[in-house]
Amino acid sequence: MKITIPELSLVVLVGASGSGKSTFARKHFKPTETISSDFCRGLVSDDENDQSATTDAFELLHYIASKRLAAGRIVVVDATNVQVAARKPLVALAREYHCLPVAIVLDLPESVCQERNKSRPDRDFGPHVVRNHVRNLHQSLRGLQREGFRHVFVMKSLDDIEASVVTREPLYNNKKNETGPFDIIGDVHGCFEELLALFTNLGYAINNVENEITITPPDGRKAVFLGDLVDRGPRTPDVLRLVMKMVSEGTALCVPGNHDMKLHRKLRGKDVQITHGLAESLQQLEGESKEFIAQVEQFLDGLGSHYVLDGGKLVVAHAGMKENMQGRGSGKVREFAMYGETTGETDEFGLPIRYDWASEYRGSPAVVYGHTPIPSPEWLNNTINIDTGCVFGGSLTALRWPERELVSVPAAAVYSEPARPFLPDENAASGLSAQQEHDDVLDIADVIGKRIVSTRLRGKVTIREENSIAALEVMSRFAVNPKWLIYLPPTMSPAETSQEPGLLEHPAEAFVYFRNQGVPKVICEEKHMGSRSVVIVCRYEGAAHRYFGIKDEGIGVCFTRTGRRFFNDVALEKEFLNSIQDSMTRSGLWEELKTDWICLDCELMPWSAKAQELLRHQYAAVGSAAGAALSNAMTSLQQTSSNISEIAPLLEEYSAKQVMAGQFTAAYQRYCWMVNSLSDLKLAPFHILATEDMTHLDKNHIWHMEMIGRLCSASDGLLLATPFQVIEVTSAESLAEGVSWWQELTGKGGEGMVVKPLEFITKGQRGLAQPAIKCRGAEYLRIIYGPEYTLPENLDRLRSRGLSGKRSLALREFALGVEGLERFIRHEPLRRVHECVFGVLALESEPIDPRL
Repeated sequence: MKITIPELSLVVLVGASGSGKSTFARKHFKPTETISSDFCRGLVSDDENDQSATTDAFELLHYIASKRLAAGRIVVVDATNVQVAARKPLVALAREYHCLPVAIVLDLPESVCQERNKSRPDRDFGPHVVRNHVRNLHQSLRGLQREGFRHVFVMKSLDDIEASVVTREPLYNNKKNETGPFDIIGDVHGCFEELLALFTNLGYAINNVENEITITPPDGRKAVFLGDLVDRGPRTPDVLRLVMKMVSEGTALCVPGNHDMKLHRKLRGKDVQITHGLAESLQQLEGESKEFIAQVEQFLDGLGSHYVLDGGKLVVAHAGMKENMQGRGSGKVREFAMYGETTGETDEFGLPIRYDWASEYRGSPAVVYGHTPIPSPEWLNNTINIDTGCVFGGSLTALRWPERELVSVPAAAVYSEPARPFLPDENAASGLSAQQEHDDVLDIADVIGKRIVSTRLRGKVTIREENSIAALEVMSRFAVNPKWLIYLPPTMSPAETSQEPGLLEHPAEAFVYFRNQGVPKVICEEKHMGSRSVVIVCRYEGAAHRYFGIKDEGIGVCFTRTGRRFFNDVALEKEFLNSIQDSMTRSGLWEELKTDWICLDCELMPWSAKAQELLRHQYAAVGSAAGAALSNAMTSLQQTSSNISEIAPLLEEYSAKQVMAGQFTAAYQRYCWMVNSLSDLKLAPFHILATEDMTHLDKNHIWHMEMIGRLCSASDGLLLATPFQVIEVTSAESLAEGVSWWQELTGKGGEGMVVKPLEFITKGQRGLAQPAIKCRGAEYLRIIYGPEYTLPENLDRLRSRGLSGKRSLALREFALGVEGLERFIRHEPLRRVHECVFGVLALESEPIDPRL
């Protein structure tokens, strides 16, 4: 016997003791898929035959089954299940988790079961038990489908059981293998001319031969119709004919709408109310052939409730789809897909008030739906309604996936007056999007505890609970308005330790790293000794409100790697941001980048005020005291020593340390100066991270440097262009030029340089490559490791430093930073963006040597 079951189902094995249910389960299902009542009885009582533990055992069985079903895993229940009372909670469990209950019945003769039990010492109950099992089973057989079992398979002999083959079939709504790209089209409602115009705007070829229209998608794209093809509009039959043709040719998918299903019931002879535009559809269909009407009825009958597409990243349904219903099949799922959910109340127009399920949606798949006409689509919690009421005089809208681009055509006429008039956007008064309205408060539960964040670049990144606690302290007490925090920069790994005499770092090791990663060219940028900063600047103050949901906080912000505001002086910050805004205007980049805001990754100089305070009050004082003490000691030693040769080595060491102390002081002084006005500041941008509706991580670093160079050229002196060179890592001559430039930079007292692969995001031979490697000069490292770090014994010790932890940290933070930016650009909820931003901050508390 061939037994075909849905891939997600609750399989109930039914049979008397000794019928071979456990053997059958072991043969056809994984051990983890099968839950045995005997095993559960043993778990709670240490005795699988302890009947007094039966109640607890079945509570445990139902609990395990519920957890598996919630996770979308098949469940096989191995118990006798011969009584209605035993099966009823299992059917209810299947319905609760929107999956199909399946009964597989092993109806062997009683004699076979009795004989098998005789050979099993643990089955020492009397023959009356098996007799009762068989009687109860036979009383149940005819009623299994009425109990709710969607599929029932009955095997009546050992041969049937031995020859049985169990196969699993995907649910009809599982189209994860369909990866698109897609053009998802909202409610058409018979608006045929607008549909053709929309296809034209989407780049589809329209061919009309003898009144038979053929639609050819561009570049392998596929249309997806969200239902409500019919009613109210002028050309319902033409819409149906076109959609059915496209679906049959494989160039389109379609889910049913409530209007479509109402027409379907009418065509099947059901008694339905001829309202809400059905009369127009029936009148238009009167001129069609019986064959066409039959095709329509068959087409509508075969539509699944919803589809899960693109590897599970996309869900399409007419009225939406809750997370716990996606990819599942039940009457409730189908009903929700077509009608949504109502509150039980009606509005002033007598129409049901729909429950706003999208405001509570927290699933990762994007849900695209229609059903309720709205003036204009907007994303809310990764869901979007694209029914823009074409039949009511609005427009017909498509969402391009995965581009998330909206394309609309206006209605040619008002074909039907809506029962509920199109109203202005409810958020228009505040000027906020629906997403911004719901993002007003962040939930601490979204960031505390152990977190696993999925990223495009590095898969799952784990945030430990202890790190989350440390980040929460910083974020909650010191961070800027969370709506600004769309990105935190990653840490940066140094080059492998150099073996060059007197050096700890050298660019040769960075070049070797990238060459081993298969990167042919790198860009070397001068490294500025300042404070890493993120700057967001808007073209006008209203843009901050429109794009970030922030009001009365000016045109932007400048914050540190830990999300803290850089400027305590509000007037200075305003002047600082205005200067960048003016530079953007003078350079023409607002227009060229088609944006009203920009996010820059920068270095702000001089070194932070906090570092300056440490220099003045801590390091300087300690250095002066130590120097004075050492000087006094040496003077005393010279005065009391009778043999100068005995103290010569000490004097030499003293002189060397005096030189190193002077070098240490000089190194600091190059990077610190007093800030009294804007003219004392320098900002060196090096990445254009994002602008309106796009990140710029797909551009190489030369593009970033050239665009930023133009911005700096338009500056009034605040912005500093970063010198750079492109090096071919396979050319000895080019490598020598790179080393020579580094030596020139560091020889003049510069910090060094940063070596990056030419492409912003680079996958090397071993996965994601380091986005940047810093090579710092000997004198700058004196600040990091202390004045005497160049002594041979200190260098030998420092050369044993390990970089694996630092490099892993840099990659994880980079992946989180990119993920957060991309989520923001996709208009995902702020909690989803902050999951990444918070993750970067949390990882900073990992026990990695901060000097690296």
